[in-house]
Amino acid sequence: MGEGGSDDGFSRELSKRTVFVTVGTTSFDKLVMAADTDQVKRELRNKGYTHLVIQMGRGSYIPQKNDGEDGSLVVDYFTFSPSIADHLKASSLVISHAGSGSIFETLRLGKPLVVVVNEDLMDNHQIELAEELAERKHLYCARPQTLSKTIANMDVESLLPYVPGDATPVVKHINRFLGFPED
Repeated sequence: MGEGGSDDGFSRELSKRTVFVTVGTTSFDKLVMAADTDQVKRELRNKGYTHLVIQMGRGSYIPQKNDGEDGSLVVDYFTFSPSIADHLKASSLVISHAGSGSIFETLRLGKPLVVVVNEDLMDNHQIELAEELAERKHLYCARPQTLSKTIANMDVESLLPYVPGDATPVVKHINRFLGFPED
């Protein structure tokens, strides 16, 4: 070990900053394809992220793996995992579909979050949830075609922590939208 530091893997592990992309149990190829673009990878690298792990669910689009030897983002993917929670905990940034389970699990862990809404879904109430939480500055909201711009413009330090129990206003908003009577 020289004066300038160690190469024991420990310092490399400390500087590892992983972005975890999840589509849950669905198929959301547009999100996987967006995450796999050179523009998104470049923006992530510019923000200091080192690894990109994509959970592609039932999708048919296969992202391109990369070992990062050339200094670019290390990219890996898988379809399903028995514990998405482990990937969420290990990540520095999460890019997720707009499923409420994924959103609230990520926020509960205090991880910065970009929610990408699937505009192809009919009666998509997930959009309202994501946009409401983005308005409250708990997360960023994007579309597949705006993901690279959202990443370029985001400042994860400006996000506000989500406090569990804070869901009442969101639930009221959704209930109003759905036409349910207020209590």
